[in-house]
Formats: sequence, C-alpha cells, structure tokens
Amino acid sequence: MGKPANAWMGIQKKKWFLMVLALFSLSTAMVFYMRTAFDSCNANTSSSFEEGRDRASEVVHSAGRAGSGGPSPLDFMKSKLVLLVSHELSLSGGPLLLMELAFLLRGVGAEVVWITNQKPEEADEVIYSLENKMLDRGVQVFPAKGQKAIDTALKADLVVLNTAVAGKWLDAVLKENVPRVLPKVLWWIHEMRGHYFKVEYVKHLPFVAGAMIDSHTTAEYWKNRTRERLGIQMPDTYVVHLGNSKELMEVAEDSVSRRVLREHVRESLGVRNEDLLFAIVNSVSRGKGQDLFLRSFHESLQIIKEKKLQVPSMHAVVVGSDMSKQTKFETELRNFVIEKKIQDRVHFVNKTLTVAPYLAAIDVLVQNSQARGECFGRITIEAMAFQLPVLGTAAGGTMEIVVNGTTGLLHPVGKEGTTSLTNNIVKLATHVERRLTMGKKGYERVKERFLEPHMAQRIALVLREVLQKAKSRTNS
Repeated sequence: MGKPANAWMGIQKKKWFLMVLALFSLSTAMVFYMRTAFDSCNANTSSSFEEGRDRASEVVHSAGRAGSGGPSPLDFMKSKLVLLVSHELSLSGGPLLLMELAFLLRGVGAEVVWITNQKPEEADEVIYSLENKMLDRGVQVFPAKGQKAIDTALKADLVVLNTAVAGKWLDAVLKENVPRVLPKVLWWIHEMRGHYFKVEYVKHLPFVAGAMIDSHTTAEYWKNRTRERLGIQMPDTYVVHLGNSKELMEVAEDSVSRRVLREHVRESLGVRNEDLLFAIVNSVSRGKGQDLFLRSFHESLQIIKEKKLQVPSMHAVVVGSDMSKQTKFETELRNFVIEKKIQDRVHFVNKTLTVAPYLAAIDVLVQNSQARGECFGRITIEAMAFQLPVLGTAAGGTMEIVVNGTTGLLHPVGKEGTTSLTNNIVKLATHVERRLTMGKKGYERVKERFLEPHMAQRIALVLREVLQKAKSRTNS
C-alpha cells in the first residue's frame, strides 16, 4: 500500500513544479545579471539629477499608495506610439528590461514597436524565442534598417534607446533625420564599464529629451565621466529603480510553491534539505566575480574545519554557466574546483530565464560583481523577495539596495574583499537566526520599495515629463 501512495505523492509534486515553472516561463522579468536597475528610495523625475534626490522620498510613498489595484500610472500612454531600440536581443539584463517596459506599455494600450540593432546573420534560438514572446503580447518587431524603421521613428511619440551602444543606430539608420528624432528620445543607460564611453556611441546624448539610469552611483559616474573624458554634458537625468514582477512575488509569497521548487532543485543538485546553499546568479564572467566567490567559499570551508564549527554541510551554486562557449574563465573556475577537491560542494547550473526555482532552493545570495559593481542588480531584489540575505560587494547599485548589517553584509571589491566575504559566509553559516532575520528584513524592504507598481510609478513620471519636453520642442 505504501508504494502506490508514494508514487502518487511524487506525481503531485512534479505537477506542482511544472505548474510553477510554466508560470515563470511567461515572465521576462526572470533574469540574472544582470538583471539590472533602480533606486531603493528614489525616482529622480526632476529636470536635474540633484533636484531629483530631494523629491525621491515623496515619489516612493506615492508609488506605495498606488499599490496593485486601481488604474495604472502609465494609462496616459494609451494609443501612444513608442519605438524601442535595443542594441541586441539576448538573455542579458538590458534587453530583458526593455522587454518588460514593452509589456507594461502594451498593458495600457500603447502601440509598441521593437527594433534590434545588432542581430546575427544565422538563426538564433534565443532571439527567435524572445521575438515570438513579444509578438504574442502585441509588440511589433521591425528590422533595424530600412524605410519602415525611419518612418516609425519619425512618427513615434517616444523613442527609447536601450544602453549606450544603441546610440550607433541613430547615424547608421536615421542619417539626416537624426535631429528630428532626438527631441523625443529617452536614453535608458545600464552600462558601468569604461569602454562604453566612446564618442561614436554617445555623441548625441546631450541633445536627447532625457537619460534614464538605473542607480545614483551610475548616474554620477556617467555625469562625471562624460564631462571629463568626452567633454560633453549629460541631458536631464532620471534615476529609476526597478521592481519585482507580480509573477515572481506570487511564487515568492506562496509557501507551497517555494517548498516544491526547493525540493525539486535540491534533489536535482544532489543536496539534502538541511544543507546550506550559497549561490551566485549571474552570467559567468570575470566581472561578476565567480572566481573570487569560489575562493572565499573554499576558505570558509577551511575555517569551519579548522575551528570545528558546527554547521550544516555547505554548498556553492553557480547559476549562469555556459560551457558551450568553453570560455577560458569558466574553465579556470572548474579547474579550481577540481584542484581544491570540492567537486562535491560546488554545482554549476546553465544560464536560464527561470531563476525562481534556484532562489527558492538556496539560503544565501552572493552578489559579487567587481570593479564598479552592478549598475543595479535585479537578481538582488528578487532574492530578497524570497527572504534571502545578500552578501554583496560595496559597489554600484548594490549599495542602494542592501542595507549593510540589516538585509545582508557588504564586502569590498577585488582580491582584498575575499577575506571579508569569507568571514561573512562563516557568519551567516554559524548564525541561523541572523540569517533568517536578514532575509525577513530584505523581504520587507522589497515590499516597501521594489515592486512592479513602484517601478511603473517611477517610469510613468519620467515618460510624462519626456513627452511634454518632446511636444514643446516640436511646437517651437
């Protein structure tokens, strides 16, 4: 009698897992890395970066009152024609954020056209899938070049350039029509790397209606660098932080869904329910700091062994792997794991849009982006929604999300930060209550500042102001 009952329970568990997974495959909000953007307590919608800081608190409280019911703050975009220009279409943060904006605009009845400036000549499975996702939601997908693209840009009420690299599209396609389009361009910038500061990319930046940037740290960086290195001035700049999708929050707040996902993923990784999992969820690259995380994780195991600390069996999970590319960096990571003989403690997971199962399965998120850090780091607020404490670098947008000592612990970037990260791993491994309390505080912070209604309110304030500027410039 026991075996049929167990079999039935197994079938039900798989059904739950598949149902939850199907829900998340509908949402483009599920990204890593890069999943990128936005302020914990600010929505800079004034005509200058400094003034926007003063208005931040008022805007966030207004967003909070908007809640999940009632009319959308983006309703004024109904019947507006919006052209979205992305430099590429991939599973990286920038394109996925722009897709999310496309769906928000479609939800209020805007006409939305998507253009991808750089597309490979050969067929690409990811591009095909994402384009079909957009077409299913009523987003029109046009070729980047040709008269159709030019006519759409001239007719559009608003043009959104996504990322600095998308600036190459202006001269290449619009040519002599560039001056007619610039007054209605909102430039959404996510990059933090110095090599994006090229005149060929951003020479038209001073003349657009506005720039929207994911964090105050990044906005300051762009403001200073464009002036000092390129001798150009930033346009009116708006700092806008993102919020978690409704789909993600539904799963994060559903204890049954979380339990089913947790059990399934842990079973697939070969770890027990009582084991302690630290995970880094980013595309594998040196800038994301997976190598330094694994060094810290190995050192934490050594400390725990030497001090004979009583902790559950610890594991590291690296979500964002891509061995099909056989990069030198990923090979280094795997060789390090073999060299240190921790193959049974480290698990590599291929990159995926559906990160929710892994957030449900782990105990701590590590956000270890190096140099200037993440522009924002969407995965950070997603992890906090799942009541996970965050061990993050004290750089970039992470400092605008994580409250050090309350919702997580911050450590310096670079090799000198590995010791701090090691100690922080040991701290959370040995203090269960602290880990759980930080997770709860992180969830509360998300509910206060990082939900989709907050994001919609912030973006709406920016779009309304940019449309007014575009209209006044056209009339003059």
